[in-house]
Amino acid sequence: MRNILILGGGTAGTMTANKLRKALPSSQWSITVVDADDAHHYQPGFIFTPFGTYQPDEVTRSRRKFLNKNIPLVYGTIDKVHPDSQRVLLLDGRELSYDMLIIATGVIPRPDQTPGMLEGEWRKSIHEFYTYEGSIALAEKLKSWPGGKLVINIVDMPIKCPVAPLEFAFLSDAFFANKGMRDKVNITYVTPLPGAFTKPLAAQAFGNTLEEKGITVEPDFMLERVDPEAKMLVSYDEREIPFDLLVSIPLNMGAEYVARSGLGNELNLVPVDKFTQISKAHDTIFALGDANDIPASKAGSVAHFEVDIFIDNFLLHIAGKEMTHKFDGHANCFIETGHKKAMLIDFNYDVEPLTGKYPYRIGPLSLLKQTRMNHIGKLAFRWTYWNILMPGHSMPVPVLMSMSGKVKE
Repeated sequence: MRNILILGGGTAGTMTANKLRKALPSSQWSITVVDADDAHHYQPGFIFTPFGTYQPDEVTRSRRKFLNKNIPLVYGTIDKVHPDSQRVLLLDGRELSYDMLIIATGVIPRPDQTPGMLEGEWRKSIHEFYTYEGSIALAEKLKSWPGGKLVINIVDMPIKCPVAPLEFAFLSDAFFANKGMRDKVNITYVTPLPGAFTKPLAAQAFGNTLEEKGITVEPDFMLERVDPEAKMLVSYDEREIPFDLLVSIPLNMGAEYVARSGLGNELNLVPVDKFTQISKAHDTIFALGDANDIPASKAGSVAHFEVDIFIDNFLLHIAGKEMTHKFDGHANCFIETGHKKAMLIDFNYDVEPLTGKYPYRIGPLSLLKQTRMNHIGKLAFRWTYWNILMPGHSMPVPVLMSMSGKVKE
């Protein structure tokens, strides 16, 4: 009996485990998933939690519930991977052996990596929404916040769901407008990138949306430190931005055990082949979802499309054959623009977001256009996530990016 060990029972890990269990004979292969606890969070819902659209119990389910009953789920914190002896050591001393290892432990926000971020004002005037706890704390803050300078700051890239900070800015605009206090809130979007949109067609589609909503953009801002006493962001070039409420998107990093195991880069991301997701250092290790270093968005859609290609490649790999399927970096993301409208983008490694229809020529969703249908699609995705993607069922959309319905510029 050969064993597949999957580290991480989140989006990529759960989909992979369930799809592999269907594809491999249980008499020849065992599959085990390791995670620290039983709480599986629907991370796309964190953007809505601060504004009361989703309640905490709507974004959390049991990991065990979504794993095939024939897949053991081991609860434990990972200490280190020993790739030479093909063992994983847990903090409590348990050891798990593997024939093939799949790393799917994602990335987490690391506010500790920015000087001043955690000093005194954390969860007071400084918040984040990229974690379950953070989104709930921010929801409580927004209930009674009287207004002032709201600053949304991306510390550095890459981050999970790159459009989420922009969505937060748009949703904040709508939230305070609906509360009748938009005139009491100054919103500033602070980014290390050259602008809010780095893809030309996306920038063109949004046009003057930020300006129309009264949102100021501060580009090319490389954060050096936070001054919690003065409530100030300070950049490396000594620019300063004051805040009354800072919503930070801290540096995102992979799990610490990746660093301890010598498997990651400076951000604890596992270097892999971008087409097959196999480790560049070990042919018995793959890294999926946010845990790898491929030049694609760290988004749930990428994990979904990536895993579908991975399964076919993995079956070839364990049979001693060349992996001939190539993941193209396909991603699509809904971008909430507030007031029950959203935009949809669809792209890959080589093709930037284009206008048109998705998933086929007839739609029903519109690309690079703010519509009510896209907003409904974003909300409906929560049901799709729990009932189709996590159990490992197929979706009726192209895995590799299709040009069907797109308008070539």
